[in-house]
Amino acid sequence: MKKKYLIIGAGPTGLGAAHRLRELGADDLLVLERHGHAGGLSASFKDDKGFTWDIGGHVVFSHYEYFDALLDSLLGDERLEHQRESWVRSCSTWLPYPFQNNIRHLPPQARWECVEGLLPGNRPEAAPADFGQWIEGVFGTGIAKYFMNPYNFKVWATPLELMQFGWIGERVSVVDLRRVLRNIILERDDVSWGPNNTFKFPLHGGTGEIFRRLAARLDGFIEYGQEVAAIDASARTVTTKAGLTVEYETLLNTAPLDILASRWLADRDQTMVEAADRLTHNSVYVAGVGLDIQREAERNPRCWMYFPEQDSPFYRVTNFHNYSPNNVARPGRQLAFMCETSYSAHKPEKLDELMDQTIAGLVNTSLLDAARAADVLTRWETAVDYGYPVPCLERDGALKAIQPRLEALGIFSRGRFGGWKYEVGNMDHSVMQGVEWADRMISGTPETTYRWE
Repeated sequence: MKKKYLIIGAGPTGLGAAHRLRELGADDLLVLERHGHAGGLSASFKDDKGFTWDIGGHVVFSHYEYFDALLDSLLGDERLEHQRESWVRSCSTWLPYPFQNNIRHLPPQARWECVEGLLPGNRPEAAPADFGQWIEGVFGTGIAKYFMNPYNFKVWATPLELMQFGWIGERVSVVDLRRVLRNIILERDDVSWGPNNTFKFPLHGGTGEIFRRLAARLDGFIEYGQEVAAIDASARTVTTKAGLTVEYETLLNTAPLDILASRWLADRDQTMVEAADRLTHNSVYVAGVGLDIQREAERNPRCWMYFPEQDSPFYRVTNFHNYSPNNVARPGRQLAFMCETSYSAHKPEKLDELMDQTIAGLVNTSLLDAARAADVLTRWETAVDYGYPVPCLERDGALKAIQPRLEALGIFSRGRFGGWKYEVGNMDHSVMQGVEWADRMISGTPETTYRWE
């Protein structure tokens, strides 16, 4: 089989690329997907109790007109729009997100430590060398102690001194001492920060419904159950474990870049292999806990919540029943807690114990009454080896060593793990990486979302 454009992976980036190629009149293409379904990390699943679960807490917000129009065409009116209500659990109390703007809710001693750390002369002024130093320089020791340091380790499963801080951008709300003090004195909550303060969600089928519908438009252009075994860039062929060989002119990879560079590629050189070894990632365990509502007090309007402390294994819990009533089997009458726990060599977890630990954490953090633990109807779980690409200290240098060598071979690598840049790894970013790659291939338009230089 021979195709002009071959795409590895039917996740958001691969589907976005294939869809855009077809819009531009290029039909000589094929997408290889190792699973039997599309969507990648944005897929959704229904368990045997009728609850729908995502692979982590996805919400739809956008930086792009193209993505907005695509979503409109895919979902139409079959979507909901929410005002974000996000909270942090710290010191056995709840604070509106972002933490640093709402420390007035903390107990007095913790509140003072956070303010004291922000006072003039109390924050380091030297240029930071890593993410941990950046946190202390921007937020001070108090906010670092009560939220930033423990939360970020729970998320990344990576010591903060091994991470860079150039990725942050709009991902983290920085702090303003005047604003913090004003909120404390005026007893005002400050919750509007961030690009996702409003977000959309499909009415049916979870986040995966978006990509099921997009994949349906590409019927006949996707081969499922085709996991890549080897890539021969000299012969321009990809061989799968199922025995399929496809000859291509141009290849777009959306699978993890380290696997491509160090395992699949026959033409790899030692520089590329060593660079791939410097890329790091965490893994994520997702637990779905569902049960019936017995009392009105069990309802709350929160969208998702952050957990920096050690009384729970998870770093985030999503009230998935609030995203769409159809995410539960009996709409309006059930709760669906979607809980995420990271793990790595730096933060090992016993996966076979995490479901029980998750339910205990829900009790410890007041989301679930201890007496209700026996009432859990469903315990859905999945473990994702590649959860987040970690912006480690050596990432940028590794990308500069790998990406130009791949492109010289006619191979382009994009997407959350294909490009390995967390800061452009949202759903809209990922789709648009594929779209912009397609535009570049057809018309030479420069890519703007993903840059490795």
